[in-house]
Amino acid sequence: MTQQRRPMTHHAEVKLRAELERLKTQERPKVIAEIAEARAHGDLKENAEYHAAREKQGFIEGRIQYLESRLSQPQIINITKIPNTGKVIFGTTVLLLNPDTEEAIEYQIVCEDEADLVLKKISITSPIARGLIGKSVGDEVSISTPNGMVYYEVLEVHHR
Repeated sequence: MTQQRRPMTHHAEVKLRAELERLKTQERPKVIAEIAEARAHGDLKENAEYHAAREKQGFIEGRIQYLESRLSQPQIINITKIPNTGKVIFGTTVLLLNPDTEEAIEYQIVCEDEADLVLKKISITSPIARGLIGKSVGDEVSISTPNGMVYYEVLEVHHR
């Protein structure tokens, strides 16, 4: 089975690789030492420290597997190297106007691992991003969200 390449910004790749390195070189050895120490205390059935350390180890190993999978075949998109045609694509920053409220909002479309609503970075898989992909400056968009229909006009598309 061929693994699907997923788009990712360079910033996301660097962040995920740093987390993977930290988990492998710092967190994994630390939890192994915690398990060894807890084992030294005797009966494992009633040893809360041992069970907590094993649970932590499971989380760390799961996260390592996830990160290795995400980083195995990334499709790194450097939006600054792509000519700006005014069309919304992965990595672009989009300035939108809600005609009902006259509010303007700006979002950057990024991978799931980089999404952060506080920083106005939305996942490519979110309803808003899916509704915006392929649209151009001047287009009006209606997007079905969990909170109902939202209407936007695409004011600007930036490659930052």
